[in-house]
Amino acid sequence: MRPGLNFVCMELSAAIQTLEKHIAEIPQRFATFSKDDLLSRPAPGKWSKQEILGHLADSALNNLKRFTECQFIPQPYRVARYFQDALVVANGYQRLPLGQVMDLWKALNQQILFVMKEVPKEKLGYEVITPSGESRTLEWLMIDYVVHMEHHWGQVFTSN
Repeated sequence: MRPGLNFVCMELSAAIQTLEKHIAEIPQRFATFSKDDLLSRPAPGKWSKQEILGHLADSALNNLKRFTECQFIPQPYRVARYFQDALVVANGYQRLPLGQVMDLWKALNQQILFVMKEVPKEKLGYEVITPSGESRTLEWLMIDYVVHMEHHWGQVFTSN
C-alpha cells in the first residue's frame, strides 16, 4: 500500500474501466488548462501539472515492464524502485510541448490497458514483492497502479 494514500478496494475490472475512462478524457481535460496553469508549481519542490503528467508517463513505463515481466520471470517478482524526481528532471517534462508528454502518457497507458485485459487469470495471483518488502500479487500491483494515478489526478484537478 502506498503511504499516505487511502487505498480504495477496487476490483481489476473497475481498475480497467477507470483506466479506459482516463485515456479517453484526460487529453481533453488537460486542453482546458492555460500554459501558466500547466507549468506553475504549487510550491518549491512540487511538480507542475505537466510534470505530474510526465511522472505518470514514467510510472506507466516502469509498470508496463513490471506487468509483463512478472508473467515470465521466476516468482516471486521483485518490484524495483525507480527514481521519480530524477526521472521528471531528466526527461525535461517541464520544457516539452504538452502534446508530446500527453502522447507518451496515452500510448503507454493504451498498452497497459491491453496487458491488463489480456493477462491470463492464473497469472493474476503471481507473487510480487514490493520495494517495502510486502508480498502482493500481480493483480494487486495492477490495481495499485490505477489507485496511484487517481491520487495524482486529484492533485491536478483540485489544485489551484
